[in-house]
Amino acid sequence: MKFDQSKALFEEACNYIPGGVNSPVRAFGSVGMAPIFAKESKGSKLIDVDGNEYIDYICSWGPMLLGHSSDIAYQGILEMIQKGTSYGIATEIEIDMAKEIIHAYPSVELLRMVNSGTEATMSALRVARGYTKRDKIIKFEGCYHGHGDALLVKAGSGAMTFGVPTSSGVTAGTVKDTIVVPYNDLEAVKRAVEENKDEIAAVIIEPIAGNMGVVPADESFIHGLRKLTEDEGIILIFDEVITGFRVNYGGAQKLFGITPDMTTFGKIIGGGLPVGAYGGKKEIMSCVSPLGGVYQAGTLSGNPIALSMGLNVMRYLRDHQEHYDEIEMKAIRLEEGYKKCIQETGIKATVTRFKGMLCLFFTDGAIKNYDDVIKSDTELYARYFRAMLQKGILLPPAQFEGLFLSTAHSNEEIDYTIQATREVFESLVK
Repeated sequence: MKFDQSKALFEEACNYIPGGVNSPVRAFGSVGMAPIFAKESKGSKLIDVDGNEYIDYICSWGPMLLGHSSDIAYQGILEMIQKGTSYGIATEIEIDMAKEIIHAYPSVELLRMVNSGTEATMSALRVARGYTKRDKIIKFEGCYHGHGDALLVKAGSGAMTFGVPTSSGVTAGTVKDTIVVPYNDLEAVKRAVEENKDEIAAVIIEPIAGNMGVVPADESFIHGLRKLTEDEGIILIFDEVITGFRVNYGGAQKLFGITPDMTTFGKIIGGGLPVGAYGGKKEIMSCVSPLGGVYQAGTLSGNPIALSMGLNVMRYLRDHQEHYDEIEMKAIRLEEGYKKCIQETGIKATVTRFKGMLCLFFTDGAIKNYDDVIKSDTELYARYFRAMLQKGILLPPAQFEGLFLSTAHSNEEIDYTIQATREVFESLVK
């Protein structure tokens, strides 16, 4: 494959956009090559500006459950655009979206629309602080909740520590109230709570960590976390920006049988258009302006075009929940194929999966937390990525991102992916 047009566009983009991209993972820096530029997509396929066609396992990082350019998602969108794209005042479709999410998530009694997952998580934390009148929060190492200042933190040398900024421009003062603990470690959470008694406003967690590959929460851990937060009067926030409507119509919380106090949503509820939302118990959400003193606003929040496309997808999935089983079976097919390739070639790799999300880590042993994840051989993943790209398969351009499937992916495409993986693994172990 040739990437001449992509390379030319990247060189041009670098003159106008920091690093040539508008989100870091698009730079393909982790896989040691210049990025490819997309031109169009349909179903399971993505075509770049050089005309190369790929089986796409990125799916816009989750929202394309029905595949790219879905006729279902597009229904009525042109008519909506012709009526107007933004009004700056309330619309009926905002009510429709709120009702749809609340119907699917009984934990959510009131909902506020925003424009991204980042905006949803930072707003939810502000509400939690406003409601509890406490300042500190707990997050988990390896969980990503957007680029809000208070969440761009890492753990220090100990198992539990106050946050250290991971981004320039984030002040120590901003993250001084953020405590970072290891994922799947309930004892660490208990210690953090005990050492900061009556000071913790919220615990925020990805119930299925989807930004350090795919790392599911242990059942005992997540249920223990719910009990601990209830006992201590701490707001438990489920960040379902990735898992919401992706793993199940009721999200990860339905599968775990847990009722969090607040939930955040992202791109999936827009069917691929920019959107976010946060919601929770009525008592908590009544703190949000204009009902309460927690201020949050946005001119484009509840944009009718984004909500229309999102509702098309969500209502279809509501009425055809068998698609969740279909996507999971495809993920199992790919998982089993990966495991067979690992066993037969002897390559050092591990597969994790939760429902229709999975990840191939180039390390062995169980994957339970960030320390396990970072043992991965990122250079080996980069070589694997580049070889698979040459075979017409587009994987996440970073080791620590999950693979996403859709209803549009065929068993034949999955089998081809497994066959290609075997060939690449054999070349990598020579």
